Amino acid sequence: MKRTPPEAKQGDRIWVNDVLGRLEKEAARSADTHLLHLAFDGFPGIDFYFKDEAAHASGSLKHRLARSLYLYALCNGRLRKGQAVVDASSGSTAISEAWFARLLDLSFTAVMPACTSPAKIRDVQALGGGCDLVEDPGQVHARAREHADNGACHLDQFGLAERATDWRGNNNIAESIIGQMRKETHAEPSWIVCGAGTGGTSATIGRYLRYRRLPTRLCVAEPRGGAFAEGWRTGDRSVRSSHPTLIEGIGRPEVEPGFLFEIVDKVLEVDDAASIAAAWLLEFLLGHRYGGSSGTNFIACLQLAAQMRERGETGSIVTLLCDRGERYRETLFEPDWLAVNSIDLAPWRHALKWAIEKGVWQVPSP
Repeated sequence: MKRTPPEAKQGDRIWVNDVLGRLEKEAARSADTHLLHLAFDGFPGIDFYFKDEAAHASGSLKHRLARSLYLYALCNGRLRKGQAVVDASSGSTAISEAWFARLLDLSFTAVMPACTSPAKIRDVQALGGGCDLVEDPGQVHARAREHADNGACHLDQFGLAERATDWRGNNNIAESIIGQMRKETHAEPSWIVCGAGTGGTSATIGRYLRYRRLPTRLCVAEPRGGAFAEGWRTGDRSVRSSHPTLIEGIGRPEVEPGFLFEIVDKVLEVDDAASIAAAWLLEFLLGHRYGGSSGTNFIACLQLAAQMRERGETGSIVTLLCDRGERYRETLFEPDWLAVNSIDLAPWRHALKWAIEKGVWQVPSP
């Protein structure tokens, strides 16, 4: 291996110090995201909270992860001045990584499945990033490694997400939630609900809850047939998904390295149509559009609340609004697209209305 001359290393450290300073300033300028509260007639004594991660500058929960991945690459000496950056992503992480690449004056390429929402592809390109579209979604990791073999720094969200984030604190998402809940009626949530894409968010939350010795339990909301659900049930990390999903960002085809089964208390699987119907309902309830994974989370919250109500329990449930729904205006929020994909929202709309009014979760008949 060719060694870097000492004087070049010193120059690289000067550059690293500069970009770390830029990241520190960006974090200081970023206000924490809002924690929105809803209460429903069907669930007296149970409060619902939605952490609006779509409010980040790059539009999603992945803003936190992208910052952490750049910090991890810089502080481990993996990212050098003038080096290109690459990652495999279905969209939101790529947009956030492109946002930070522009902040740091770096060249960025997102390796994406060709079926990614057109709006997400445009968002990456608008931020100055390139999109390498791959027809077979199962080959995005291999294509990203090809870029790395040609000299790019692979941020590797799927391989590094759970270790790149400081799960003990430093205003990570779990610490932020618990801090914002401090003055609420049920300050220690009964449940926190999140999806699993890289596994980084569930790992951060699960670890933090244990670190703080909190009674709060962690539920992962997963598209039906996703690999994480089957792997969590069986303990088998080699399983594959049994059903494709239309919900981008979660429901991975295989168990990613960052999926930590041991710190997840429950996994609930959600049909795609239910997730999409819930995303439409969230727009009505909150006045803003959010993506399909936010709908998946909402469905899991309602199921947990129904179980709590049956047991006569009160408390609070917190979940995440993951990304902006405008990115899905040509897919999840487009009636023609829903028809092409045989998605009928009507039965799930009825189920959702019944749940929030009566406190009972009923799956529509096939």
